[in-house]
Amino acid sequence: MPLHCDNTAAVEITHNPVQHDQTKHVKIDMHFIKEKLNARIISFPFVPLEEQLADIFTKAVSSRAFNDSLDKLGIQDLYAPT
Repeated sequence: MPLHCDNTAAVEITHNPVQHDQTKHVKIDMHFIKEKLNARIISFPFVPLEEQLADIFTKAVSSRAFNDSLDKLGIQDLYAPT
């Protein structure tokens, strides 16, 4: 199961077996994720910012990015003339 992420630091932390001082608060979650990652149950492919579909729900984006995301999600305007 791919878990898409646009944060390269998060992707690198999941693949790096060394515990960093900044990540001590996520030790238990990290061990769980690392176990599933090593078993190849999950993967963390990097998603470029331009392809991040969830941004239209959480950030102000340009109208072009908004419409592109709507198309990719299959969302249509019910009130648009046909």
